[in-house]
Amino acid sequence: MRLFLAIFLAAAVAVPAEPAKLDLNTATFEQLRALPGMGEEYARRVIRFRPYTAKNQLATRGVLPEAEYDRIQELIVAHRAGANTGSKK
Repeated sequence: MRLFLAIFLAAAVAVPAEPAKLDLNTATFEQLRALPGMGEEYARRVIRFRPYTAKNQLATRGVLPEAEYDRIQELIVAHRAGANTGSKK
């Protein structure tokens, strides 16, 4: 039993934490540029076309080519703009 517990704990510690996904609605220009394949113009377009309600809007709205979106889709998220502000309009 102790051996099992030791192996279980070692395995749990060895698993790296998943990096946080970048929010398209709040990311800075520099953060966007750090994404794979994200050039200056693409980063500017992402900012210019905000807000996003879904990350796939980068492709469906023509902000990025489909191939560029496919490259970064697992690294990004689109939280609803203003969701944490509590303001109502």
